[in-house]
Amino acid sequence: MNTGTTQAEHPVGPGPEAGAEARERLAAVRAEVAKAVVGQDAAVSGLLVALLCGGHVLMEGVPGVAKTLLVRTLAGALSVDTRRVQFTPDLMPGDITGSMVIDSNRGELSFREGPLFTNLLLADEINRTPPKTQSALLEAMEEGTVSVDGVSRDLPTPFLVAATQNPVEYEGTYPLPEAQLDRFLLKVVLPVPERASELEILRRHADGFDPRDVAAAGVSPVAGVADIAAGQAAVRRVQVSQEVAGYIVDIARATRQSPSLSLGVSPRGATALLRAARAWAWLTGRDFVTPDDVKALAHATLVHRLGLRPEAELEGVDVAQVLGSALGSVPVPR
Repeated sequence: MNTGTTQAEHPVGPGPEAGAEARERLAAVRAEVAKAVVGQDAAVSGLLVALLCGGHVLMEGVPGVAKTLLVRTLAGALSVDTRRVQFTPDLMPGDITGSMVIDSNRGELSFREGPLFTNLLLADEINRTPPKTQSALLEAMEEGTVSVDGVSRDLPTPFLVAATQNPVEYEGTYPLPEAQLDRFLLKVVLPVPERASELEILRRHADGFDPRDVAAAGVSPVAGVADIAAGQAAVRRVQVSQEVAGYIVDIARATRQSPSLSLGVSPRGATALLRAARAWAWLTGRDFVTPDDVKALAHATLVHRLGLRPEAELEGVDVAQVLGSALGSVPVPR
């Protein structure tokens, strides 16, 4: 990773001191985002956890709960590039990966980068695009590369996909297959804000807030690419005891034994929970994972990886409740 310029601005190295400085700056990101986005603290934390894990986030919420504004503001606070793609039924893989075009000056083919070549990609309504385009995005998420004309090209780092899906309009959508859902580290639900938060949103708009101009709201870069890299290195040093690892495995196994589920948590899902819990422990100032860290991230990390049995769906069973029961059935290590 080439981060020379940012490292000069924010000198960080591999040691504990550098990690502590990076943590302070990344913690400040939340306050910056709050200048433009009201009442979505959990979603901000989820995006920071995913960045520290090198993972991706599936965001679900009705239209108008600031999904686009959240990603744009986060990019501004982190001083990284961001792009937005509106996924539609006619979107082709080349529209997001880029394509070979004729260079009019040289008369030869050259590669023109698509919107995937960014740090934070907002993939709006990902379930509205055909499986062929979804699979191109899946390669980028999993490999950090895109393949065009038989050549693999590396994407920038960090690279995070924040994909949204609308939970109320399913007409004309292509449901995400389990294999693709499993590639998202977290699923974050953006709720409609509470009354006090909604009043604050209206007050800001009455005072002239423009969601397309986050800089005017006072949002400024407080961290950079080097801080994310230092945070990722520090997260890898967070200790996980055998008891906590066993707790994660037992949670995964409990979902596989649930009579309401046809698809439980895979070993990849258990690994994702371990990674997310380490990142959360580090963000909250510890160099070891506790069972509370695991429980705090369990729903966001696991709920989208579970599949209900048809009979359970007919009975109106909620998958989050099933996961809650599985969590409650596993003894918490002391």
